[in-house]
This record gives sequence, structure tokens and C-alpha cells, in this order.
Amino acid sequence: MMDSITLEPAKSAGKASTHRYAKCIEASKRVRWEIDRDVIRGRNFDFGRKFLPDGLSKLRDLPFLTRAEGHFFSQVQGRTYANMFGLVERYIGAKTLELARGHGMGDQVALEALVRMTDEELKHQELFRRLERMAAAGMPSGYSFKPDPDQVADAVLSKCDWAILGLTLDIELFTLVHYRTSIEPDAELCELWKDVFLFHWKEESQHAILDELEWKAEDARLAAEDRDEAVDDLIALVGAVDGIVRLQAEADADYFLARAGRTFSSAESMLIHDTMLKACRWQYLASGVQQSRFAEVLKAMVTPAQMERIGAALGPIMAHVAG
Repeated sequence: MMDSITLEPAKSAGKASTHRYAKCIEASKRVRWEIDRDVIRGRNFDFGRKFLPDGLSKLRDLPFLTRAEGHFFSQVQGRTYANMFGLVERYIGAKTLELARGHGMGDQVALEALVRMTDEELKHQELFRRLERMAAAGMPSGYSFKPDPDQVADAVLSKCDWAILGLTLDIELFTLVHYRTSIEPDAELCELWKDVFLFHWKEESQHAILDELEWKAEDARLAAEDRDEAVDDLIALVGAVDGIVRLQAEADADYFLARAGRTFSSAESMLIHDTMLKACRWQYLASGVQQSRFAEVLKAMVTPAQMERIGAALGPIMAHVAG
């Protein structure tokens, strides 16, 4: 887990030590869990409770919602939150398997660590598919998850490894931050939903370390001109994620408005749409790039001019979230 494995200082780049991969293997074995035995345990979702905490859902920005409507708003977002993880883990699993092959004739400890991560990511995909079926059985009809996981994976994997690993570390880190700062301390959440992200966090803690090790190793291989192109790829991936977020946030807001059980005013409907988008942008973009560890690692790799380009690309998103 993150608490028991210390990340390398951001300034230390180059080849990762076998010892650090070994520590990830040790932690992976210790926290290993199974979907039915440890997570679901025969339970169903409690639809009388929230799924996402208010800090992630931005529910407090909608004071005109009743308690029941607020729970439903949170459940819509929570359903998408789980589906989004299933989406990104499609490409992460494929890329991790590819990275493992790169160690096949070299560091066998690194190879094992990455193979274990691939296996865990495949398990997570199955978990999130199960959750979608369970949510569909208990929520009103009409929900639609818009992005196609295979198409998204193809698009992400078309970019260079440096950019893919940067995006992946961002995702892994915000996963950990969301759980520790928002999900874990909220006693009002559905217990099953909360447990899902407890167990998810236990394995993602190792994944974040492996992502950082692999990203630093990839960065050490790049020439300056290649890194500049890699920054362009990372910016393109940020734009693509925001496109997915915008598409799904609109669909989620439409679904909520159609199934909330009453008619909202035009101004209320507009605020619901804006809040849904703001919450999604916070969850999948802003909360990750604002995480100090990600910023430290990135700044150690890029020039001030490249960092400024990344910041400019994120500017409109960050301004909207802060507004």
C-alpha cells in the first residue's frame, strides 16, 4: 500500500532498482483479493445511500435538490465513476503487458511486478463490469455510458509511451487521493460501493509506484526533441479525456433530469448540467494534475516552457472547476 512503500524522490530519474519492483510484488501478494469472496460477498447496492461523496460529486452546488434527489445525483455519477475506471483499465492492462515484455530478457523481478499488475487490472475490469450490471438492475432505465472502451484504448495507445505513462500515473494517483480524502471518511456512502474502492485502492497503491518507475525509465531514454513531441502527445491525451468527460457528463445530466421524478426550471437544469461537467472534470482531470506528487515528477522531466504549454492546455478546465 502507499503508506508502506516510499516513492523515490522526483529528482531521481533513470533505471529503477530491482528492489523497488520487489517491494511492489511483496505488497501485491499481501493485499491480494477476489471479487466475490472479499468485495461483493453476496451484497447489493443500497440505493437509499449516496455512492460518491459530496466533495467529488459537487452536490453542494445544487441546494435545491431534495435529499432523495441528491442521492440519485450521486448514484448517477458513481455509476459513471466505476465505468470510467473500467474504461481506462482497458488500455492500462494492454500497455502494462507490453511494458512487461520489455523486461522479459532482463529484470525478472520487474517482469513479475508488471505481470501481476496486468492480472490485477484485468480483475478490476471484471469488477467494474459486474458493478454496471448491478447498478442497471437497481436504477431507472435510460442510463448510457457513451465512450467505447476498445476505441478509447486504441486512441490512447496510438500515443508515445512517455505520454501514456504520464496519463496513467495521473489516473492512479487521483484514484488513491479520492479514496483516502473523500470516500474513506464519508460514513453516508453505500457500504458495498465504498468497499469496492477500498479494495481497488489496495492494489492501485502498488500500480502508482510501478507507473512512476516505468515513466522515469522511459523519460531517461528520450532525447530532448523526442520529449518535446511527447509533451504534445500528453496534451492531446488531456484534450481527449476532456472530450470523453464532456460527452458523458451531458449524458448523465440528461439521464438525471429525465429520471429524477419532477420537472426543474430552465435555470436549475442548466446548473445541473454545469455541475455534472464541473464534477467530472474535477474527478478525472483537475484533482490528478493538482496532486503534488504528479506535479513533482512531471516538473523534474520537462522544461519550464513545456510545463507552460501543459498548463495552458489545462487552463480552461481548471478555471471551470474553480468557478
